[in-house]
Amino acid sequence: MAVNITIQEEPECTQPELLIRCRCAADPTVQRILSALTPPERRLAGTLDGQTFPLSPAQVLYAESVDHRTFLYCREMVCQSSLRLYELEEHLSGEGFVRASKAIVINLNQVRSLRPDFGGRLILTMNNGEKVFASRQYAAGIKKKLGI
Repeated sequence: MAVNITIQEEPECTQPELLIRCRCAADPTVQRILSALTPPERRLAGTLDGQTFPLSPAQVLYAESVDHRTFLYCREMVCQSSLRLYELEEHLSGEGFVRASKAIVINLNQVRSLRPDFGGRLILTMNNGEKVFASRQYAAGIKKKLGI
C-alpha cells in the first residue's frame, strides 16, 4: 500500500507533531509506521547476589558511583550496574535523569521535594524518603528542569 507523506513547516511550532489519517488504526501499514516511530523502551541491567535484574528507568531513584563501581538505587533493592556513571547519564538523558553531583545521577521523576542547603547545595528527598545531596554546580540545572 502506498503512503502519502506531506510535510508542513510552521515556524511557530515548538515540537514536531505527527498526524496519521487512515481508514482503520489496525491496518498493518499503520501499525508498521507506529512501531517504527515508537522508540524501544530503555532497560537497565542490575546485578545483586549473582542475579541479574532487568530494570526500567522508572524503577531507579538514582545512580551513584562509589569506589569505581556504579550502583542503582531502587525502592526495593540496590543493584550494581556494569555501566559507568557517565554512560548511564547518556543512556537515560531522555528519561528524566540528570547529574546531581560528581558521583550521583538522579531520576527527576522520583524527587518528592527539595530544599536549599548550605553553600548553594540542595537536599533532594526521593519518593522512598531517602535524601540525596545535589552539589552547588548542578543545583540550578535541577531547579530549572523541575520548573522551580
